[in-house]
This record gives sequence, structure tokens and C-alpha cells, in this order.
Amino acid sequence: MPQRIIKGNQIDKTLFIIICLLLLWGTVSFSTVSFSYSLYKHGNSWHYFVHQMVILAISLFLGFAAFKIPIKLLKKWAPFFFLLNLALLLLVFIPKIGIEFGGSRRWISIGNFLFQPSEFLKITFILYLAAWLSNKINKNKNEKKKLNSLFFVFIAILTSLIIMLMAEPDMSTLIIIAGTGFLMYFAASTPLWQSIAIGALGLTGGMIFIKNSAYRHMRLIAFLNPNFDPMGSSFHLNQSFIAIGSGRIFGSGNHFSLGLNSQKLSLLPHPMSDSIFAIIAEEFGFLGSLLLIGLFLAFFWRSIKIAVNSRDDFSKFLALGISLWIITQAFLNISGLTGSAPMGGVPLPFFSYGGSHLLTEIIGMGILLNISRNSN
Repeated sequence: MPQRIIKGNQIDKTLFIIICLLLLWGTVSFSTVSFSYSLYKHGNSWHYFVHQMVILAISLFLGFAAFKIPIKLLKKWAPFFFLLNLALLLLVFIPKIGIEFGGSRRWISIGNFLFQPSEFLKITFILYLAAWLSNKINKNKNEKKKLNSLFFVFIAILTSLIIMLMAEPDMSTLIIIAGTGFLMYFAASTPLWQSIAIGALGLTGGMIFIKNSAYRHMRLIAFLNPNFDPMGSSFHLNQSFIAIGSGRIFGSGNHFSLGLNSQKLSLLPHPMSDSIFAIIAEEFGFLGSLLLIGLFLAFFWRSIKIAVNSRDDFSKFLALGISLWIITQAFLNISGLTGSAPMGGVPLPFFSYGGSHLLTEIIGMGILLNISRNSN
């Protein structure tokens, strides 16, 4: 975004710098992984990088558009965006439109264009929930019956999303959306018993899903005991440990080697997407990993500050939702690869390969910077 926009509209400069640093680091890290992996897979060093740069250019354009759209217009159109996204979620189950990979139907194919509706749901749901909370909750704070009825409406909305996402299935996106929605609802000063009830229902439902899915059950076992099946369910986690451990304090070697470390080429699953943090830790070491985590925490601090200082309830909830979404996704990715939580196949924001998540993340950043212009 041009410098004159920063000065003229008084956006949060610190947040803008943090976002730029994350995007720049993400682009450089992706290039080091994609060049070697693309050559290994396709015999062409530029195959993945060119695709990602095209997506990045489109994302920046859409992010700038989100930055320029009036906040009131976003609130007005939030229900439409959400309903459109729900329709797209249903399309993934239609043959020849929905595409299946690895036993999951999460993608829609239109010509040569492939995208994942559940990724867009992260931003459209936050938009809708922010509009709904600002319109309904605060107007009925002192009316107990109405607050109780709104609670059941919220449960119904969340349940419908859970059913759709579990049908794909897409458990990782479900966790991010449900967790973000729960925290936004709690932040709306709703009765405490409602938050406790939602949390209890969430934990119960999660335990049922894990128990009834052999795949998720094995992931939980691998988390609890990484040595249980080192060549099977624990393979990904163990290879991640090797990559992170080989980075030591300052990194494993020359950062200009275009990512030719062995873990990247063949041993570490999904090196360009889910596992890219392990490669960053391998290249930049413990200190580099701490720096990256620090950038995400700094992003969270600034975005929460924007939420607190926003002048209207919709902007408050929207900024809060976006900040919670990004930090939750980053936490799930990093904690899964470090063995601090079960591995969930979550992309690292601004770093991992893939068009749908990068598009939504940069659109979210445009909205967040947009909100910051109107903060106190």
C-alpha cells in the first residue's frame, strides 16, 4: 500500500509494519522451500513459486479493496457474504464441481480455478457474527428472555456450520471457526452460564468426534506418545522434531542455499504447506523461531488494541474476530509441529502454500487496517 495512504488515513503503522514483515518473511521462506521441492517434484524450480506469487498479487489487490470499503457497507453486506459462502460449502458435495483430495471434499473447481470455500468461511463468518452481535446482543443486554433466545440462535448457527464442515470433513477449520465464534460471543458480555454451556458442548462434541474417527484418534495417540508408531501415525511429528532440532540455536546452515536441506526434499510431509514452520526452525534455529512467534504475538497485541479502541461495536467485534482467527491458526500450526498440541493440518498464516487461505488472510488484514483508521 502506498506511503501516502498510511499518512493520510492514520492507519496503525506498527500493525502495517508487522504485516509487511510477516508477508516478506513468508515469501522468502516459501521461495527457499518451493524452489527445491518444485525441482524435486516437477523438474522445474519455478512451478510453485510463480503460482503463489500470482495468488499473492490477487490477494494484495483484494486486500486493498477491503481496506477502502466503508465499514458500514461491510456490515450491511455481511449476511449476504455469509449466505453466499454457505451455498458454496454445499457445492463441494456436487459431483464434477466439488473436488475430493485425500478423502475430503473441500474444494470447488471452476475451469482451471480451484478454491476452498471453508477458508473463506473464516472471514465471512466473522463478518456476519460481528454484525449479528452488534445488532442483537448489545440491544438486549438487560432483557434476560431475549438474551436466552439469542443464545439458542447462536447455537443453531454454530451447529449448522459444524455439520457442514464435518461432512467434508475439515476438523481444523471447524476448530478455528468454532473457537473464534465462541470467544467473540463471550466478549459480547453475554451471561457467563452461556459461555460455560458452549464450552461444555464443544468439549463433549470434540471427544465424540475423536472417538468415532480412527484417523483423529491416531493423531491424538501420536500427540500423547510420539514414539507409538514412528513410521505411521507419528511419522510426521517425528520428522518435524528432527527438522526443528537440527536448527539448534542459530539455524542449520547457509540461508542462501535455496532450501536444499534433506528434511525439505523428501522426509518432511507437506514441506510447503502444513510443515513450513519446521523448515523455518531448521533454517533459522531457536532464535529465529522465537522471532517469528514474537511477530505473531505482536500482531495479536496491536490488533486487540485496535479492537479496544474502535468507535462502534461492529468494528470492535470484527477486529477481535480477525485477530483471534489469525493467532489461533498460527498457534495450532506451530503447536502441532512442536508436539504441544495434536497435529491438525492447519496452514501457517502468510507462509504456507495455498491460494484460498492467503486470499482470506490478506483480505482480513485489509479490513483490520481499515478499522484502525477509525480507532481512537
